[in-house]
Amino acid sequence: MEAIYLLFILLLSIFVGFELIQKVPATLHTPLMSGANAISGITLVGALALAGDDSLGQYAEILGAVAVFLATINVVGGYLVTDRMLAMFKKKK
Repeated sequence: MEAIYLLFILLLSIFVGFELIQKVPATLHTPLMSGANAISGITLVGALALAGDDSLGQYAEILGAVAVFLATINVVGGYLVTDRMLAMFKKKK
């Protein structure tokens, strides 16, 4: 694809994402964001594929390793926030 189309898609997705998140009530924001962080495990799979590909060169391997690290933090954070949020609804003994 041409760069102008990719830039248009990026700007459109930023606008749509901003508009959607802005309309979410505050009480639903944390559950939705924690779920989205947990779903970002797909990013982790792509980062692992990039880090393990020798044909792309050393620069791609370094970027892949950084992406694996950041995606792992995102996934673990999503699960921790979800666990903490669900713990608030448990009955106290």
